[in-house]
Amino acid sequence: MTQLRIGVIAGDGVGPEVIKHARMALDRALEVAGSETRAVYTEYDLGADRWKRDGQTLPESDLDSMARLDAILLGAVGRPDVPPGVLERGLLLKLRFAFRQCVNLRPIKLEPGVACPLAGVGPERVDLVVVRENNEDLYVGTGGFTHKDTDDEVAIQTSVNTRRGVDRVLRYAFETARKRATVRVFAGLDAAARQAGKRGRLTLVAKTNVLTYAHDLYMRAFEAMAPAYPEIQTSYQHVDACAMRMIQTPESFDVIVTTNMFGDILTDLGAVLQGGLGMAASGNLNPDRAFPSMFEPVHGSAPDLAGQGKANPIAAILSAAMLLEHLGQEVAAGSIRRAVTQVLQQPEAPRTPDLGGTATTDQVGAAILAAIG
Repeated sequence: MTQLRIGVIAGDGVGPEVIKHARMALDRALEVAGSETRAVYTEYDLGADRWKRDGQTLPESDLDSMARLDAILLGAVGRPDVPPGVLERGLLLKLRFAFRQCVNLRPIKLEPGVACPLAGVGPERVDLVVVRENNEDLYVGTGGFTHKDTDDEVAIQTSVNTRRGVDRVLRYAFETARKRATVRVFAGLDAAARQAGKRGRLTLVAKTNVLTYAHDLYMRAFEAMAPAYPEIQTSYQHVDACAMRMIQTPESFDVIVTTNMFGDILTDLGAVLQGGLGMAASGNLNPDRAFPSMFEPVHGSAPDLAGQGKANPIAAILSAAMLLEHLGQEVAAGSIRRAVTQVLQQPEAPRTPDLGGTATTDQVGAAILAAIG
């Protein structure tokens, strides 16, 4: 029997509550798919409690251990009693950089039965993917202060962009657009929709009229790569125009590729389109698979909800589906996505408070588990 070596960082707040259901869904999906593959989990004690206890965010011993995994499943980290940036930079960004997780992949799909806050917007209008650069831009941490805490203070934060880094995220985006044009990667639009031209489109989102160095590099690299993908329709949008179009005509997008900072913002806007952060899954990918990729719900740790059973587990469960697909377990991944869709379409589907219901985390997780098989 083949084993998938999966690291688990349940983390803080509602993280352990939603990861419990992601793991159960993952295990059931592999079993139902008839696969000879099973998941073997290694749990890591990382997050606010660990930092408060011994000041450690990500010890080298844990990093070395994780390097031998196939993938990582993350719940959420962060708590008000930990200073901002400690866990974000010391744990999350350190993992992304150390394991060269240069692509952040975020599907934005409105499930049937889930209300979009925009009037008149239904599932047929929201089905896109954002490919966000994940290792460069302002998140590199290059910069500093002079005359800190004085009236003459200067704070500098430098955006770092390399041709190698830009090319690799663009290539992944082109390949994603090509794949979405030929197969149903994410349950939703069918062959008729693809024939109607809703697939096979890639939009570069940047700010070339103002950021004339970094984003000029993106545009030149984008235009240089496009001829290798003649079947992909390419376009460009300034980030502010893109944000407006995501609200006005979300159906006009198929795949968006953008920078680290802009992607961080646009994907939260996208999460609202799909019903909220509790529905939003993501993957931090190492495309060449030299190191493990990491999958996580987009939402935070929500410490005010911890222990109340109110957290929506769907984003974590869909993140587990992304993990399975990344590791070549497409049948199992598809069974999770179909189960989520099936449960949400039911008139009396159990819904957590963020979806307008009163169901508990465990009730929603159990319904999806039963729907898997």
